[in-house]
Amino acid sequence: MDGFALMRWVVALFAIVLITLLFTLNVRQLADAQPVTLDVEILRDVPFGKGGGRTLTMHIIRPKEKPEKPMPVIVWIHGGAWLGGSKDSGIPQLIPFARRGYFGASISYRFSQEAKFPAQIEDCKCAIRFLRAKAEEFHIDSERIGVWGSSAGGHLAAMLGVAGDVKELEGVGGWEDYSSKVNAVCDWFGPSDFISAINEPSVIDRTKPNCPEALLIGGPLLENKEKAMRASPVTYVTPDDPPFLIMHGDKDMVVPFNQSVLLFEALKKAGVEVTLVRLKGAGHGGQGFNLPRVHRLVAAFFDRYLRGESSEWERLVGKGRFNEVEIDAE
Repeated sequence: MDGFALMRWVVALFAIVLITLLFTLNVRQLADAQPVTLDVEILRDVPFGKGGGRTLTMHIIRPKEKPEKPMPVIVWIHGGAWLGGSKDSGIPQLIPFARRGYFGASISYRFSQEAKFPAQIEDCKCAIRFLRAKAEEFHIDSERIGVWGSSAGGHLAAMLGVAGDVKELEGVGGWEDYSSKVNAVCDWFGPSDFISAINEPSVIDRTKPNCPEALLIGGPLLENKEKAMRASPVTYVTPDDPPFLIMHGDKDMVVPFNQSVLLFEALKKAGVEVTLVRLKGAGHGGQGFNLPRVHRLVAAFFDRYLRGESSEWERLVGKGRFNEVEIDAE
């Protein structure tokens, strides 16, 4: 790699990290506007399994008073190019749901410099199995588990949705007697097809061996197409997948908008209930994803598919199985 190419890669990687940090700051600012009160309890760094040789942990965000019925669950998976990020970013996202009777979990997973794919999805699946194993203790409904993530976390959330029954991705982190299937997926601007992304406009040169996707699978994408597709959610789509809400900025130059279009079309073709929300003018995360309408849609989606409460979802989106929505984020 010549000096110019190295500099370009460093700048691109810095851009990803910076965007991730800014997005984390944005969601923390959202939490500051709705501070934790006596009605919400946060349990930090709860162990849920093993990733390789170390302990994996989650933050639990839940109502302080248990509701009468077992709670539906929302699991947050943070972004950061599979290279960084923190489960702390899930706390402000999940606080509003805890106030409404949901049980929230924000999880950690191994980064690509520690372990290559499928370690990351194995860790996420372990977290789901743990929650099912602890359903009675946590007073949660094991048949109402939703997942939500941004960027790399959106990719892993989508993988949980489409690869719930793929045994070779389960791993051995713990709780192997329980299912890792989920019941609803909210994917915020996650990559879905590593090979097709190579030809899409982006600040990331995905032909390089040090792009985030290549670092995830352990080699250049074009030289490892089988590995790349094994890590791509579009590979696993089947008609029995859970409902999806996909949200993406159409000016995203890190994970191109077309990545979400490809996943939407694959799910639609398979007959899976799916809604694609195009945030007009939004980039990779940022303030567009803090718009009240965006969060109303996320809440309505989980209420519809985890609580069976359809009225707000139908008011915002409609009754169709396949929907396309546009929000002006500029």
